[in-house]
Amino acid sequence: MRTIAIVGAGPGLGLSLAKKFGENGFRVAVISRNAEKLALIVSGLEQLHIGAQAFAADVTDLSSLQRALRAAKETFGPIDVLEFSPYAGWATFTSVLETTPQSTLEQINSYLLPAILSVNEVLPDMMNSRSGAILFTTGISAMYPLPFVGNGGIVMSGIRNYAANLHNELKDKGIYVGHLSIGTAIEAGTAGDPDVIAETWYRQYESKEQFEAVFPQGFDPAVMG
Repeated sequence: MRTIAIVGAGPGLGLSLAKKFGENGFRVAVISRNAEKLALIVSGLEQLHIGAQAFAADVTDLSSLQRALRAAKETFGPIDVLEFSPYAGWATFTSVLETTPQSTLEQINSYLLPAILSVNEVLPDMMNSRSGAILFTTGISAMYPLPFVGNGGIVMSGIRNYAANLHNELKDKGIYVGHLSIGTAIEAGTAGDPDVIAETWYRQYESKEQFEAVFPQGFDPAVMG
């Protein structure tokens, strides 16, 4: 049975991704810092007869994240799919005119460095088996400069660059690397319903025909500007 590890799992998109992959035969390792929310996610998945286990870790603490990923591998074996989507909230973003080295460093520590470490932890097994997938979920500032998320955009665009390089290096080695950039608030019952995003992600993962996509399709950055 295959395993997906969701880094930054929460009760919104993380849970929807866990359900979508779980109903397609995956066991699920959910990783985030809030143990109570993780327990609720696992309980909900178990009610759907999806094998799942929580591994609490603060992604800004690289040693903690590394321990969680290694514990997940000890529990389930090699990770077949890594989905990376931690989100610290709007309060962590600064406008471009208010962006400082410190505010940018906070984004680097909460997103960029954990992404690299997560890849480092799962990639060797994928290389050995010549199979697997690494999925990066970002905000739309990875694709389009948005002045009100100045520090976030710097890091999100860096993640996109990293993902694109991984894609180009690994596509001939049996490993799919994908990027989905979200241009809407994630909220049930809206255009950004997490179940719909999870369905979009799963289709992109299954087809492996494109490196990246924007959600929702036809997103207009002028609307957010």
